[in-house]
Amino acid sequence: MRHRTGGDDEGWHLKLPVGPDTREELRAPLGDEVPAEMAALLRSRVRHDPLRPLAHLRTERDRKDLVDADGTVLAEVSVDRVTARRLGPEESRPVRWTEVEVELAEGRGHDQRLLDAVEVRLRDGGLHRADTPSKLAKALAETEKAAVAVESGAGGPGKPAKPAKPGKPAKTARQVARAASEPRRPLGADDVVLDYIRRQVDALVRLDPAVRRDVPDAVHRMRVATRRLRSAFRSYRKVLDRSVTDPIGDELKWLAGELGVERDREVLTERLEGRLAELPEELRRGPVRERLHHWSHGRRDGARATVLGALDSERYLTLLDTLDALVADPPLRRDAAKPAAPVVAKAVLRDYERLAGRMATALETPPGPDRDIAIHQARKAAKRVRYAAETARPALGKSAKRFARRMQDVQDVLGDHQDSVVAREALRQLATQAHVAGESDFTFGLLYGREEERAAARERELPDLWAEVSREKHRADLEA
Repeated sequence: MRHRTGGDDEGWHLKLPVGPDTREELRAPLGDEVPAEMAALLRSRVRHDPLRPLAHLRTERDRKDLVDADGTVLAEVSVDRVTARRLGPEESRPVRWTEVEVELAEGRGHDQRLLDAVEVRLRDGGLHRADTPSKLAKALAETEKAAVAVESGAGGPGKPAKPAKPGKPAKTARQVARAASEPRRPLGADDVVLDYIRRQVDALVRLDPAVRRDVPDAVHRMRVATRRLRSAFRSYRKVLDRSVTDPIGDELKWLAGELGVERDREVLTERLEGRLAELPEELRRGPVRERLHHWSHGRRDGARATVLGALDSERYLTLLDTLDALVADPPLRRDAAKPAAPVVAKAVLRDYERLAGRMATALETPPGPDRDIAIHQARKAAKRVRYAAETARPALGKSAKRFARRMQDVQDVLGDHQDSVVAREALRQLATQAHVAGESDFTFGLLYGREEERAAARERELPDLWAEVSREKHRADLEA
């Protein structure tokens, strides 16, 4: 975040990452206080810490437009001469550098081919890509170097260096070579599980601003991260102490539930609108589109408020702090230090056996509400096996990838069945509302019947699908 004065774009600027090398910039009018809507987008990162100035940058900019043969502006190329100093209790001495920045013109979208072509020309001119993602990152890195240089006695031009303090002699080339050749500790179960957990915690923090801004699919991806964390805690309970992870899992379940109100509405609305669009016009009796739109948007405001209320709560911030503490000091158990492959394979297969039991129940239960419940329970178990296999990939490689893909196939069929169950309940409500309002409920009844047919078709798929997925050779592949 920056507070910019001068130029034609003064104001508050916030750059959020949207990819490895790209960021999206948000702007707000100039003022003394950080705009509340921008501060909210940083809450998952700063938590309870106040925002404070980190560095002061002064930029002298020469700008040129990059145009095509017709004179259309393609991009703006700026040569920036930057002076930076770190702020705080002990301000650093200024550091200076020059950089070139390329920004696509309005309406160009993300034209990677154009950016690549410009980069080639700049490289031909002797320039190279910056090793930091932003001016601020470079300023903090360079001012830290300057502070270290001052402390070590290399205090800049005209200042004699202080004599080095006596200490351990430097390692010889032979010692360095010997250290490099020493075998590393084999990949442990803790390495695999904690790496997966770190990535999911990072995803939660990273997706927070996108959820607040209502970016498409952000709620879904954040909810998936919470589920993956919960699954990892439960699947790898012999690696991490459940007395620590179970309470965290309960909080993740709460967060997933709050996010789920909005996500479930999105999925259900998309499904119902899609089914309605498949019908011929003559089968759409009455204002069915308008009623569906009103029903969906009436639920949206409440769902959105639920999500934002959760992200603004102390409970959520405490959960993020707790996850950070777990990653920093994990509660490891006896299997943590063991070689990863046998430990994670055993965990995946243990979850598979749990799924097998639930699938047997689902397949043996007669069609009806009880089978719907049994299939839903099997779906959740399939998802857990899939996540456990995803976690195991660094240790088990392609065998874990294949196993996860098979579980995804099962999950997709079971999930579509569950979505049909939920859709039928919504259609029943919509038909009742239409009838009470004096409208035709024919179309909603027709859609209800089609959803019944779809669910029945999914149930007919299950025996053959499960027979293939549950073959012994697939499980043996994990243990090979």
